[in-house]
Parts: sequence; structure tokens; C-alpha cells
Amino acid sequence: MMNGDPIVAEVRAIRDKLAAESGYDIGEIFRRLREQQARSDLNYVRYPPRRVPPTGYDTAAGSKGRRAESQPQTG
Repeated sequence: MMNGDPIVAEVRAIRDKLAAESGYDIGEIFRRLREQQARSDLNYVRYPPRRVPPTGYDTAAGSKGRRAESQPQTG
């Protein structure tokens, strides 16, 4: 990447250090973050997960971008 921004470089270095301390395990990274949040005096907001509306494409059936209803009917 051709970004000479020292702030970006610092953030990336910190991110890599934190990830390395957690063995690059995303579950461990978030466990540590939640632990840190619990120890702090700050109030954190948790939003419920957002549901993504279906797109009408059936990628699980291997349609490769064709609409699910355009699949030939069998049986």
C-alpha cells in the first residue's frame, strides 16, 4: 500500500500487536475487548444484529448469480 500516513501506520501496528497477543484468534480478540470494556468506566452501546434481506439469488444451490426462480424445475 502506498499510504505514508503516520496515524494509519500507528493504528495498523497496534492492531497487529493486539492480534499477535491473541494468537490471531478472532474469538480471543473479542473476548479481550469485552473484558477491557467491562473494566472501564465507559458506557458501551450494543445494537441487535441486523438481518440482511434476501436478494433472490440462490448461491447455495450453485446458481452462480442466476435468480433462484429461473432454475429449471425437476421432479
